[in-house]
Amino acid sequence: MKQVLIRRGEAVADDVPAPALEAGTALVAVQRSCISVGTELSGLKRSAMPIWQLAARYPDHAKKVIQTVATMGVSRTWNVVQGQLSAGTPAGYSAAGIVVQVGPGLEGIRPGDRVACAGAQCAHHAEVIRVPQNLMTVVPDAVTFEEASTVALGAIAMQGVRRAQPTLGETFVVIGLGVLGQLTAQLLRASGCRVIGIDLDATRLAFAQELGMHAGVRLDDGPDVDQVTRLTDGHGADGVVITAATASDAVVSSAFRMCRRKGRVVLVGDVGLNLNRADMYAKELDFFISCSYGPGRYDSSYEERGADYPLAYVRWTENRNMSEYLRLIEQGRVQVKPLISATYPVDQADAAYAALQSPNRPLLVLLSYSSASQTGPGTMSTVVQNPKPLPARAGAVRFALIGAGGFAKGMHLPNLHALPNLCHLRGVVSRSGHNASATARRWGATYCGTDYHEVLKDAEVDAVIIATRHNLHASMTLDALRAGKHVLLEKPLALSRLELESLSRFYSDAGSSATPLLLTGFNRRFSPHVTRIKEWLAARTNPMIINYRMNAGYLPLDHWCHGPEGGGRNLGEACHIYDLFTFLTGARVADINVSAIVPATGHYKRQDNFTASMTFADGSVATLTYTALGAKDHAKERMEIFVDGKVIALDDYKSLTVSGAPRKPFKTRLPEKGQKEELEAFARAIQQGGPSPIALWEQEQATAIALDVEGALNREI
Repeated sequence: MKQVLIRRGEAVADDVPAPALEAGTALVAVQRSCISVGTELSGLKRSAMPIWQLAARYPDHAKKVIQTVATMGVSRTWNVVQGQLSAGTPAGYSAAGIVVQVGPGLEGIRPGDRVACAGAQCAHHAEVIRVPQNLMTVVPDAVTFEEASTVALGAIAMQGVRRAQPTLGETFVVIGLGVLGQLTAQLLRASGCRVIGIDLDATRLAFAQELGMHAGVRLDDGPDVDQVTRLTDGHGADGVVITAATASDAVVSSAFRMCRRKGRVVLVGDVGLNLNRADMYAKELDFFISCSYGPGRYDSSYEERGADYPLAYVRWTENRNMSEYLRLIEQGRVQVKPLISATYPVDQADAAYAALQSPNRPLLVLLSYSSASQTGPGTMSTVVQNPKPLPARAGAVRFALIGAGGFAKGMHLPNLHALPNLCHLRGVVSRSGHNASATARRWGATYCGTDYHEVLKDAEVDAVIIATRHNLHASMTLDALRAGKHVLLEKPLALSRLELESLSRFYSDAGSSATPLLLTGFNRRFSPHVTRIKEWLAARTNPMIINYRMNAGYLPLDHWCHGPEGGGRNLGEACHIYDLFTFLTGARVADINVSAIVPATGHYKRQDNFTASMTFADGSVATLTYTALGAKDHAKERMEIFVDGKVIALDDYKSLTVSGAPRKPFKTRLPEKGQKEELEAFARAIQQGGPSPIALWEQEQATAIALDVEGALNREI
């Protein structure tokens, strides 16, 4: 299908796989989508900036890149950055179309429904989009797709008006009469207000007055504050809504000065915000920020998981704003058609964006889509071939990557590429088609897709690497094993006993028959540092005491790792260390004891701050201290092993020393945690027909320990 991507200063209609249906979502065949002039043009300009300018403009992002270099190195970090730049950014956040498929758990929407969709994460300029429950609403019969495609802009304008709390008979000023300003003026008029508009463009002023705005302020007729004062009988406006976009601070200053005492100013647009106290203080003005479409915006539980806010407590959510906007269009109280300047076919998106950058910039431009993709689900291909794939070398294991996130692109793909005699990348699967397509092109995969079942049906795929979010691991792994594919699964293996048992049952039911290999990504045991430790411990005569400290760093409470997708940091990360303990002892676990602190503030989770001590059948005792309380600039991981008069110390997988034995220290420039060695061992095992590099019982034990620790942590709460 066609999708518009912003890439290196250009808008490109690219061929990408259609999205796959998911629970709680619908697939919508788009009829029209609306180009947001301000937001999308700023993204277009930003994408054309060289990396050094981006770093200067966004220092927080630059800092993250620098931190990544410290852990992954320049080459791997560069691969991640270049991958993001080459992938481009999906454009669009307001569209309308026809529902063609509905996933389980979606309520109130049926195939064939006409819907309007909003959200930068889903309502793209694309032939088919996947939209969750609360980001779509049914379009009334009397409203056209052209009108409905502006639903996001309408909801933004409506939320700005709601923040202003207008009452009948008040006078409001709207600064900036682009599309948002035009809609805001109409909504204020529909609320019974007198509306004054301000814009540099006289034609936009005249246009707004034709649509019912009461008065327009031309800047060449004198200072805008003086004109507003005259138009309000010397009192000043009851309120001002700023829908302009400029870096200047003068707009906000003028807005304050043209208000009456006790007036209010609402910021919807993007302007300079160096506020002058004198502009606000004497009049005791209120200043409000309007956040996009309304309550629910930026709340993943609302937008992605469909959790609604009770109407009695939150009267106007973003979805209710969307519905009300369409109702006002249906009643003729908001006019959209006069605002539409032109409609371009999606494959002429470059011309549409060029028109928006012309001197006589149009108010509103739409994109249209052919009917070829709108006849039904069977016509929507979730697979796209790469026109320039890399050939597979003889004997190389043919891999498909399922889940092309940052870690996979920064770690697994460079490792695959560095082992051409062992590994070949045949397919890439990602939730978003544009990411799948860009990743496949960058790394030379044969094809890309959005439905992982397609690679499982591919007879030329030998093995899959699963790097999705944790809640999908067990089910995807079972599907792949049943399809006869070897599986390298990023940890964790499972998030529940039931999932772990189902995986164990697959192998027990198979008995002595040949089965695909399963390797959970417990990579630390493959680290060259840990390999040396294991060799040094081979001749030990006594049990060990192992102390492991993980200064994990703080994650916000709303991070996906803490939620149902991640399962928490014990299951998602600490499992690495439980496998390491299993590897070093080579023994079954005998007993587990868990203690957690009770944080004095809700900023920290108890599940992020605990110690887990375990005794193994060989008599060894291993303790993990896992904490989110520490400083980020302190080393993340340290392990000390006390055995036979020696102390083995490993610091952040960069430095390995031994006290009490004549062992030469081993150091590496970067943390070497064994990801490449793990992949190499897995591919060789497949080539040679050998067993998994990690025995199944060890993978199961590390996961079972994590589940036991999780149960103990939850019981303590």
